[in-house]
Amino acid sequence: MGRVAIWSSARHHTIVLTFKNSKARIIADQLFNNQSPPPVIRVFLATPLRRGFDYLCPPELKPVPGMRVWVPFGKGRRIGIVGECDVSPQVSLDKLKPIEAVLDSAPILPPALNKLVRWAADYYLHSPGDAWQQALPVLLRQGAPASGDELFWQLVPGADTSVLAKNASKQLAAVAQLQSGELSDNELGELPFDRATLRTLQDKGLVQSEQRRQQGTPFWENPLLVNPGPRPNSEQAVAITAINAAKGFAPFLLEGVTGSGKTEVYLSAMSETLKAGKQVLVLVPEISLTPQTLRRFQKRFEVPMALLHSGLTDNERLKVWRQARDGELGIVIGTRSAVFTPLARPGLIIVDEEHDASFKQQEGFRYHGRDLAVVRAQLEKVPLVLGSATPALESLANCEAGKYQKLVLNERAGNASQVRFDLIDIKHQPLTAGLSPPVLAAIKAHLGRGEQVLVFLNRRGFAPTLLCHECGWIADCHRCSAYPTVHKGRQRLICHHCGSDRPLPHQCHSCGSSQLVGVGLGTEQLENELSALFPGYKAVRIDRDATRRKGSLESALTGIRQGQYQLLIGTQMLAKGHHFPDVTLVVLLDVDGALYSSDFRAAERLAQLVVQVAGRAGRADKPGRLLLQSHHPEHPLLSQLLTNGYGAFAANALIERRQTLLPPFSAQALFRSDALKAEDAQSLLDAIGQRLQQCAPEGGWVLGPLPAPLERRAGKFRFQLWVQYQDKKGLRQWLAPLLANLEEDPPHRRANWTLDLDPIDSA
Repeated sequence: MGRVAIWSSARHHTIVLTFKNSKARIIADQLFNNQSPPPVIRVFLATPLRRGFDYLCPPELKPVPGMRVWVPFGKGRRIGIVGECDVSPQVSLDKLKPIEAVLDSAPILPPALNKLVRWAADYYLHSPGDAWQQALPVLLRQGAPASGDELFWQLVPGADTSVLAKNASKQLAAVAQLQSGELSDNELGELPFDRATLRTLQDKGLVQSEQRRQQGTPFWENPLLVNPGPRPNSEQAVAITAINAAKGFAPFLLEGVTGSGKTEVYLSAMSETLKAGKQVLVLVPEISLTPQTLRRFQKRFEVPMALLHSGLTDNERLKVWRQARDGELGIVIGTRSAVFTPLARPGLIIVDEEHDASFKQQEGFRYHGRDLAVVRAQLEKVPLVLGSATPALESLANCEAGKYQKLVLNERAGNASQVRFDLIDIKHQPLTAGLSPPVLAAIKAHLGRGEQVLVFLNRRGFAPTLLCHECGWIADCHRCSAYPTVHKGRQRLICHHCGSDRPLPHQCHSCGSSQLVGVGLGTEQLENELSALFPGYKAVRIDRDATRRKGSLESALTGIRQGQYQLLIGTQMLAKGHHFPDVTLVVLLDVDGALYSSDFRAAERLAQLVVQVAGRAGRADKPGRLLLQSHHPEHPLLSQLLTNGYGAFAANALIERRQTLLPPFSAQALFRSDALKAEDAQSLLDAIGQRLQQCAPEGGWVLGPLPAPLERRAGKFRFQLWVQYQDKKGLRQWLAPLLANLEEDPPHRRANWTLDLDPIDSA
């Protein structure tokens, strides 16, 4: 309860007003002191709603845009980001609540990153509060200090810990830990107690805390040591000179055949940036590439650098975030979310394997890390290098339009020769473990010469289907319109779509037969079969199942480089960027499905996959060879790709896209819906489609709703609605009013819907 007293000296009267909450008190204070109404600030919260929420601002608090604040929301409280100050309220003042606290003394992100997050939310038509949350480390979303101050805990000297109850296990564990020395907040994650336990001990007078500033020295204040690298060839020299001569924002597309030395171009450009006392941000598509990239950079530069990816703990991510912001790190290497990492002195941004679909976030805030890197480089006014042996058609189109400068590396570095491509027609041929006799003979020959062989199959597990040999019954997923994968080593049936996991049955659920067989080939089965066929050689499997334990992937990759393994079996984790000098033969299995896919991007993905996988062979002085098995060797995509290379394929693909008005020569959006009942998901998109048709601009079209390629997933039915227009700005102008209308007046609430702008995956 709040109370305000008003005293009149003429009549000696006193009036006492009682208010139920601080909101009324703030309004009354302003009113009776003849001041203007209290200021209103707009706060962005992590909700699906594409708008901010208004709050009163107490006079003692001075928030500015970009600061975090605690605000009441519903029956609880949340952390939000201040978007605007002194705004006109969307509702009357008496309905607004005051903010409770301001967490920061300055905006949590620097101005350029602040603009990037706002731009991204606006471009992708996404909730700005959710975009902000995704741009920050988890602990900052939960209220951890951004300053880098760290809380240290110690036992109070002479504290009598015998007063603790014997069953207070967490408190006793905390005391035992503190008896060996002080403890920081960042060390709590691995211990059997948390900060709340320490607070309880502090209230009992047994523990004390101290806040300390933890900040190192900016890297540019220390000497920079650069170890010499190989002499660049003429093509590399041209690319290095162009990048180093760039002033301000300058986007480059570095297209280099696999093994052409793109990384050496990166390193030379980074050297000049670091010498100028500026930082480098490097984005890679997969966690598996980050340790290798870090190792290459550490050999060249003796400068502080760190990794940022989802494999780190929350405390580790926050530590790297702070170090990058304070300038302690010269180089930051990370996956797509690292595009939001603050840098004290940004100087260069590099996106390696820029074509990779992993740069597109597929859940929640569906941004594209590569595209945001372009916008960030523009806001930071720094050069940008997009590197790939198989550039995305969007990037090639930007080069044609003069938006990017194209740099080409056609020669493989050192003594490496071009890979020889051979297409194997497997019709009418007996297959052993999915391999034809010519392929098995080639594997035997290369192994006999002491070389390594990589067999690529983008399907993990033992077999994709479990079938009854007696009655034909097929095990299905109870929650998806898909079949679970047989994992024989673990004796499990696992759905790779929803994650459902159950024991491998011993009898048919239909006829009771024990004749259950796995149908199809997976990497687990392939490893077993190849080990049996070539018993004198050691095999290693690289996929998500084989590398679940922390450090197992790096251990396997190290073993490959050291020659401990001769047979390499893997999925896409092995296809990108790895340098294995002793691999001379690459075998590519089961690509026929992509040749006749309904997805217009399937041909581009297949061409990129073939070239990337082939690039793992012959990277040193030994010639490399690719064997590609197919039931359709006459397919024009394969013959053109293997005869004329990726450049010719991409040129023809761009012509086809232009003629058919498909991206990058148009803009697309994808509405997805899901519900427990198929008719609910479909009817929701029906209503959305009708509203879109009513305000469709000339040339805009709507397709659907259609069942998703995987119609049922995790117990919910899924539908899709495709929207296309001639340009991105017009598409967003068409969609924006509809989204506001859907939030205010949804057709019904029996289904959920999401929007994906610039979709690259229709699954």
